[in-house]
Amino acid sequence: MKKLLVLVAVAAAAVPSLAAAAPAAVVPAAVVASVDPPSFVATPVKSFPAFDANQAVAVDAKYFYAVNNRTITKHDRRTGEPLLQFAGDLDGPFEHLDSAAVVGSKLYAVHSNYPEYPMESSIEVFDTRTMRHVGTHSFGIERGSLTWLDRHDGAWWAGFANYDNPREDGSGELYGETYNTQVVKLNDKFEVVAGWTIPKTILDRFKPMSNSGGSWGPDGRLWLTGHDLGEAYAMKLPVAGSELRWVATVDLPDVQGQGIAWDRSTAKNPTFWAISRPAKQVRSFTMPLRSIVDPVAKGWQVNGPGSFRR
Repeated sequence: MKKLLVLVAVAAAAVPSLAAAAPAAVVPAAVVASVDPPSFVATPVKSFPAFDANQAVAVDAKYFYAVNNRTITKHDRRTGEPLLQFAGDLDGPFEHLDSAAVVGSKLYAVHSNYPEYPMESSIEVFDTRTMRHVGTHSFGIERGSLTWLDRHDGAWWAGFANYDNPREDGSGELYGETYNTQVVKLNDKFEVVAGWTIPKTILDRFKPMSNSGGSWGPDGRLWLTGHDLGEAYAMKLPVAGSELRWVATVDLPDVQGQGIAWDRSTAKNPTFWAISRPAKQVRSFTMPLRSIVDPVAKGWQVNGPGSFRR
């Protein structure tokens, strides 16, 4: 009997516990690991020197507009020549212009008081012909710091950014926390009618900063950028729930995040525009739109008798 007990003890020590090994066999690593969508690379088309290329770029059929904190410079998009500049006074109301979009004959620029707290945001409107300031809409204190605005499908769309950077007031509190960043849909009165979050896997790439650019592409996808990385993320609205669907990532050579713009003036050869802050350049690209395929969205089933989930 003692010999039998010894043999059992030796066998138990030599063979791993089945109970401990079972989870690895039952739950494959591929199921547990999250898989990012496919990645592609944009093809550079042109680059232009632009001394105001610090925050963003906007574009229309004939011109591009380089955005800095208090200035916006209009350039001939064929030659790159600077033509007109809106310049806000250093002690005036403009503190931090983030990005802009051309809609009709107007340039809609978003503005915030970053890095001051609490966060204040507004939309500032300019005449593209004269570069004169012609309108304003204040959000006051809203869902974060307004960083981009675009027009799509009969509505306005915008990004309210929050940050993991500490506030400058010495409180030790974070500037809104990056995970609170939101994309919103607004009506013609700039009232929020719906909102979505950005997947945390993308926000983790943005940290400690946040979503800086957004523009609807000719492919019907919303393209987003962060503050620093040379990547654009193609997104779709979800079939249900509140989180945007991440479809693909496109690498942008020699770009460091910030505000972006799709040139939608021609359906034949749409181009994507971004900036290089270190080089003070505006750059255009063609995007691999035909290579990007929307994945089948996982949703739900309606089960009948005999197939109920229990």
